[in-house]
Amino acid sequence: MENVTFNMDIISIEGLKVTPQSTAPAFILLLLIYIFIMVSNISMVVLITMERSLHQPMYLLFCNMSINDAFGATAIIPRLLSDVFSPIAERYVHYIDCVVQAFASHFHAGTSHTVLMIMAFDRYVAICSPLRYATIMTHRMVVKLSVGAWVAAFISVAILLGLTIRLTRCRRVIINPFCDNASLFKLSCQNLLFNHIYGLGSAVVILGSSLGSVTLTYLRIAMVCLGSKNKVLNSRALQTCATHLAVYLIMLVASFTPMIIHRRPEWADSGKVSSVLFHIVPPALNPIIYGLQCKELRQKIISVFHKNKVMDVKSFHK
Repeated sequence: MENVTFNMDIISIEGLKVTPQSTAPAFILLLLIYIFIMVSNISMVVLITMERSLHQPMYLLFCNMSINDAFGATAIIPRLLSDVFSPIAERYVHYIDCVVQAFASHFHAGTSHTVLMIMAFDRYVAICSPLRYATIMTHRMVVKLSVGAWVAAFISVAILLGLTIRLTRCRRVIINPFCDNASLFKLSCQNLLFNHIYGLGSAVVILGSSLGSVTLTYLRIAMVCLGSKNKVLNSRALQTCATHLAVYLIMLVASFTPMIIHRRPEWADSGKVSSVLFHIVPPALNPIIYGLQCKELRQKIISVFHKNKVMDVKSFHK
């Protein structure tokens, strides 16, 4: 234990505070949520990949979101599950593992925003320039936009964590449920002004860009719909845009929670669960929202279940 206590490469992480009576229910709930996130998102990717009729820009962009959601949940939930049955005083993580988890959590957050931005652009072209949609949103363009979304988030987070790992450490306790950039640079006693400036600056750029682009995009779409008397166009726009906006608003609310909690220490204990929501709620709700609201996806999901049911009936009669 002495080696653990004095080794600054070993970080003590409080994680979620769970009473002994709530340990088993909390573990089961988290495990079920994680299984649902993985099964629903991976199934979405497999369905879109296997069905040629779904090889369209909008659904290929859904794949980006599902892959990112599965990645984000995997970065956070397994560690929480492993810590549930451990006393707070015995929850340790190697510093390098903590950095990797922080990188993964921020990368998931950044990619969520950039992917939703290109999805908003896709809806804008589809509704405002339907005749040019096929020539603009080609498969090559979808690949370029997707790669751009992931690379932009990667570079931003790489710089963010690079500025943090250069710092020396004088503390070894993280009170957050999981490792993130703010928790890591708070371990240092050096001047953190530059880290705060870049951290807030990058957050403002990413959140501002996504919020601004989505707002302008949907204002433009609303203007087109108001000026059009085509009920079919308006109905389609309302359905697809409402789905996208619902996902975006859920993600936006979950994004601000950790930022607020880190700057209000008195909320640390009561806000621990809230800081995990970004990596749990959107990944769990996105497949449900898209699967139920998108007619083509809903029909394909129903047809798959119907096909399996028919096959089970035939095998039973044999």
